[in-house]
This record gives sequence, structure tokens and C-alpha cells, in this order.
Amino acid sequence: MSEQGSEYRVGQDNIRFMGLDIHNPVFLFSTIVIFVFLIGSVIAGEAAGAFFGDLRKSITSTFDWFFLIAGNIFVLFCLFLIVSPLGKIKLGGKEASPDYSTLSWFAMLFAAGMGIGLMFWSVAEPVVYASGVWGYAPLGVSESKEMAFAVTIFHWGLHPWAIYAVVGLALAFFTYNRGLPLTIRSAFYPIFGDAVWGWVGHIIDTLAVFATIFGLATSLGLGAQQANAGLNYLFGMEIGSTVQTILISVITLIALVSVVAGLDKGVKRLSEFNIVLAFLLMAAVIVLGPTMEIVAGFFANTGSYLSNIIPLSNWIGREDSSFLHDWTTFYWAWWIAWSPFVGMFIARVSKGRSVREFVTCVLLVPTVVSILWMSAFGGSAIDQVINQAGSLENAIVSVAAPTAENPSATTNVFNSQLAEQVNNAYAQAMFTMFDGGFPFAGLLSFIGIVLVITFFVTSSDSGSLVIDTITAGGKIDAPVAQRVLWCLLEGSIAIVLLWTGGLSALQAASVATGLPFALILLFMCIALYKGLSKET
Repeated sequence: MSEQGSEYRVGQDNIRFMGLDIHNPVFLFSTIVIFVFLIGSVIAGEAAGAFFGDLRKSITSTFDWFFLIAGNIFVLFCLFLIVSPLGKIKLGGKEASPDYSTLSWFAMLFAAGMGIGLMFWSVAEPVVYASGVWGYAPLGVSESKEMAFAVTIFHWGLHPWAIYAVVGLALAFFTYNRGLPLTIRSAFYPIFGDAVWGWVGHIIDTLAVFATIFGLATSLGLGAQQANAGLNYLFGMEIGSTVQTILISVITLIALVSVVAGLDKGVKRLSEFNIVLAFLLMAAVIVLGPTMEIVAGFFANTGSYLSNIIPLSNWIGREDSSFLHDWTTFYWAWWIAWSPFVGMFIARVSKGRSVREFVTCVLLVPTVVSILWMSAFGGSAIDQVINQAGSLENAIVSVAAPTAENPSATTNVFNSQLAEQVNNAYAQAMFTMFDGGFPFAGLLSFIGIVLVITFFVTSSDSGSLVIDTITAGGKIDAPVAQRVLWCLLEGSIAIVLLWTGGLSALQAASVATGLPFALILLFMCIALYKGLSKET
């Protein structure tokens, strides 16, 4: 059986109702479950928050080995595709040409892939690691920073982008080279054949919707917290769930404008604006901060990452079991939950690229940029802590690092009473750093807030386009009203989870949906290899 032999037509199972064009039963089941979840969380209140905290802890501690093995497989599979003859295959056929310039293409995939996350964690994460939570507290920050950057880059480097590359490449290949619908189930045609148009495919697509919408909700929650922290720094705005709810609501409405405008006019232009502004902010940090330390740190951090990537990829022998579970395993689940969204979005804009070009750019270029970004922001932050400049040490280190009185403040932060205090410190970290010795600190903070908001909007409208495509049976031109619905649901989930359990609830939902989807992605690697092999 070949993919070309399938008689399935895009949208053939769709229901047309009151101007909507929805796939049965993926759309109906997904929306019903999400509404039940929202109502149940509101009714349960604080009990829901406790449940989410326990759920997150249980999954990350029980399935750490599974997440790390899966992540390693994705990296090795991508490296294999780069060097193998399969890399010569062009997405869309030999005569296909790219729809977007390389700069626009890169801007869209990077803005959708990690925008809010890099803004939120680029200062807090290296500082927290270097402060002893990795297990080197007696050494001090200056002696621990090499390992701190190795771990930070490990979380933001090859592994997450390999996950995105697998999903994006599979969807692009089976859509442009095999003529199948642009939906997750299409990637499994070599394994299940025409059964993917039945309940097997319905389950796969429904899980993809859940993973995407809860993964996005986590990022929207992070974005709201950081925007709130920035507005507090600049204008004294109160920090709390009420303000963050207003921010999510307002920014979701802004995202609706981009959603209605569509991919080329809305997402593309906003992504290009994001990438230009992000590089200007990074350049300002490099020039105004400890420039030589940052430049030297870029090469040193790259070397530290590469020399430690193998032991970090192993769940056996790491000295930081609690930290492994609360951070590394969560990150892997988060990236996997994001993969249907980012992968499908990348697939939509990658026609005309060769497999080798696609995998190389998606895997390596963002990793290099992430290393540079972390070296600039994290390096400046650690330099302030070492030289006792500014208030980062009091704002983050004293709150998050283990102490004799509280030996597991960070590793158990999501199950402790310090959660709100620590999360606020993380959200404020970038603005605290700017205030700790940078000229034009107010201007830099304002640019940072704008970036957080625009990345927030980009993630929301991109996610709405992707979820709408899945729930419309692969249609990329479904009615605008459906995209509006998903955009509103994303914001609603973020608000409900923020009130019922804060950041830990958002992360628990992401981890819970990432677990089953990790298994789906492993089978996707097999299906993609079979499909590419037939092409040659």
C-alpha cells in the first residue's frame, strides 16, 4: 500500500454547520473535553491546584527515563537524516521552490518555537543553576557557572529542536510529497494505511490538539507573568493573578486581529518584527554589558555543552535526581507538547526546502542562536552576581537556592509554599538585571515587555492556526470563526489554570499531555523513515 494510493480527500469527513467546517469527531470531542476541563477546574478550585502539583511530580519522577531516551532518539535520528542520502529529497518534489525567504522562514519558526521561553528563563535559569541547585553549592557561583551553562543550553539546544524537526519534516513530507492532509495522522500512513482516516487517526489528532493547547497555555501563563513583572518594574503595576488575567485577555484579543489577518499578513509580519527586535535587544545587552565576557563565554559555553551533553542525556548517574525531575523532565514534556503546534507551523512554511536543509536549519541554527542568547543574558546576570552588582543575588539566589533551613527550595518549588515568591522572582529576573548596572535600563525593559507581548501574540495566533487545521481535517483555509474559537480557548485555559494552581498547574497540564504524545512521536520517526526511503 502506498500513500499515493489513498483515496482520502481533505475535509471529506467534515461537517458544515452554521458557516463552520469541522472535522468529525476530532473537533467535537476536543472541544467537549476542554470545556469539561475548564468547568471542572473552576468548580474544584484549590483542590485542582493540589491535584496538578501532585500529577506533575508523579509523571516527571516516574517517566524520567522515557522522556530522556525519547529525546536522545530524536537527536540521533535528525543527525542521521542530515548525513544520509535521504537528505537530498526536496519537500514538494524536485521542482518545488520555497514560498518564503530564508530570513522570513527562520523568523517564523524561531518566534513560534521558543520566543516567550527564552525571554522568561534566559536570566533566571543560568543564575539558579550556578547558585547551587545542581549540587555544587559549596563551590559558589563563579565555580559553578560552566556547568550552569551546560545544563541551560542542554535544555534549549539540540534536543528540543530535534523534536520540532521530526514533527515538522514528517508533516511537510507527507503533505507536499504525498498529497495527504496537513494533519498529524497523515504522518502515520506508512504504518497504519487507510486506518489513519478512522479511529486510529482520530485519537492521534485529538491527542495532538490536547498537547498543543495545554503546551501553549503554559507559555501564555509565562508570558503574562513576565509582562506583569515588567509593568511592575516600570510603572509599579501590582503583581497578581487579577492583573495577569487582564493581560492574557487583552493580548488574546490582540492575537485575534493577527489570526483574522492570516498567515502571510499576520503571523509572518509579526514574526519578522519579533526577530528584528529580539536581535536588537540581544545586541544591546552584548554591547552595554560585559562584552568580552559574553564573547568568550559563547565559545566556552558551547564547549561545555558539547562536552557534557552525553552525561546530561543519561537519567542514571546524575547527582540531581530532584532537579532532573522538576526541570529536565518537565522541559522534555513541554517541548513534546509544543511539537504538534511548532512542527505543523514549520511544515506550513517549509515547502521547497531539501530534507538536509530543513533539518540542518531547524536543528542547528536555533541552537547556535540560543547559545548566544543565553551567553549574553545569562552571562551578564552571573557577572552581576559574582561582582555583587545590582540586586539579582537577593532577588533570585537568596529565594531560589537551597539553604540550611530550606535545603530543597528550588527542587520542590512547585510543591512548596515558596512557589509564588520564586516564580515572581523568575519573572522579574530580566528587568532586575537591566536595573543592576545597564545604561538605559528603562528603555531596555520597555523593549523586553514589547517582545514578551509580541511573542505572546505570535504563539497564540500560530497555535490557533495549527489547531484549527487539525480540527478541520487538514484544511488550511477553514472559516475564520474556527480560528477565533481556538484563540479564545487558549486564553481561557491559561486563565483558569493560573487561578486554580498557578504556574505549577500550567506545567502539570503540559506534562500530562506530553507523555502520551512522546510515544506517538517515536512511531512518527519510523513512519517518516519508511516514507523517505520509498521516495528515493
